[in-house]
Amino acid sequence: MKKLALLLTLTAPVAFAAEPALTIYNQGFAVVRDTLPIDLKAGLNNVSFGGATAKLEADSVILRDVAGKAALQILEQAYRNDPVSEPMLLSFFEGKSLDFIRRETNKPDQTITGKVIRSGYVPGGAPVQPIIEVDGKLQFSLPGQPIFPSLGDDNILKPTLSWKLNAAAAAKITAEVAYVTQGFSWQASYNLVAPEKGELVDFVGWITMNNDSGTGFKDAKIKLMAGDVNKVQPQQPRPMAMARGAMMADAMAAPVVTEKAFDEFHLYTLANPATLRDKETKQVEFVRATGVKAERIYVYDGAAIGGWRVGMNIGGNANYGVESNKKVNVYREFKNTEANKLGIPLPKGRVRFYSQDEDRQLEFVGENNIDHTPKNELVRLFIGDSFDLVGERKRTDFKSNEGNHVFDETYEIKVRNRKKEAVEIRVVEHLFRWTNWTITEKTQDFEKTNAQTIEFRVPLKPDEEKVVTYKVHYTW
Repeated sequence: MKKLALLLTLTAPVAFAAEPALTIYNQGFAVVRDTLPIDLKAGLNNVSFGGATAKLEADSVILRDVAGKAALQILEQAYRNDPVSEPMLLSFFEGKSLDFIRRETNKPDQTITGKVIRSGYVPGGAPVQPIIEVDGKLQFSLPGQPIFPSLGDDNILKPTLSWKLNAAAAAKITAEVAYVTQGFSWQASYNLVAPEKGELVDFVGWITMNNDSGTGFKDAKIKLMAGDVNKVQPQQPRPMAMARGAMMADAMAAPVVTEKAFDEFHLYTLANPATLRDKETKQVEFVRATGVKAERIYVYDGAAIGGWRVGMNIGGNANYGVESNKKVNVYREFKNTEANKLGIPLPKGRVRFYSQDEDRQLEFVGENNIDHTPKNELVRLFIGDSFDLVGERKRTDFKSNEGNHVFDETYEIKVRNRKKEAVEIRVVEHLFRWTNWTITEKTQDFEKTNAQTIEFRVPLKPDEEKVVTYKVHYTW
């Protein structure tokens, strides 16, 4: 009886799928396309493919002869994801005896016979301690390495697809196997590096790919689909591990990633085949630009009014909207245009901002996320609050005449610049009491940014304070 054959097979290296192609979606799944040579005989054929992932969606599998040379009928398709393992094999022998090899230092190997009372294998759950009976005594561990007899051809070493095919005539074909699988993800991330002073930044974009599918892919042709593709999600989706690394690319080399519009989405293609091992995270650079203008914008939105919306019954509530804060928000804004050294569709992802100090050392100064952004669109990102800019907001008058459907309200806003350089602060005010309003008094001009919002732009010299006041008249 060939007891060692199975043991050696189980410890062999995991094979890669051969010459595959992947399209990875940024919603946590991928489409895999692979090739399968088949030598068909006329009549019934049994065919297997052992390069499938462990998270394959079985009802998505397509097997086809792309060249159309053979007339074949798929009678049956099966997917197995129960690769043989030592705990699983032990479960087959519960209540039976097995040989175990015990190895000790400076002693010859010893063969021990034990009865498997409990294997410890729990399908789909965490394993428990095995119980083995040796010489009439129970122990909660294996007495050595188990040696299993051959179990025939019904066991698999990795996830496997199999088919029963009916062929009209004998033929040799190269079939395509395609399927949807969970366990893949990709995301874009961006680094913006700014000098100590100025608005021109270096812009670098990375693509990070993750493979948690249970199968490795060698020299795969990889495409990345960006966009919100509608897909029915499982009730309990598996979480995808996210990680980051660091890679450098020659800015003068050919593009590592090319982009094109596809249907209602955008498709990014890696220029060279890449190996993506199971449990591996890999990065490639897909955009690099210098001299991108990313304006710094300061906004004081002093009204702490929370989830206000038009139509809320707050018109006559004299206390609503008087709370305020002192924080001046900092935003970075850039145009995704060719004139601004970009002009490419940017997949959604995290944007990190770095600034160089006087010694040209990089310091992290904030981050935020962008959504899928077409070219020629404006990107504005909140990155934090300013330390040296301060705002104050208070209401100085409120008069209500509900019988005549009239409210009058006056606010005073102070902004101070404690920096060493001049800045402009955009003072944002929300006119929340009603949709019909008129500014009857103001200390400076404003811009109406939407139906319920106005904005004052206040230039400030170093260590200067300015006061903005306005009166609003509501009618309904």
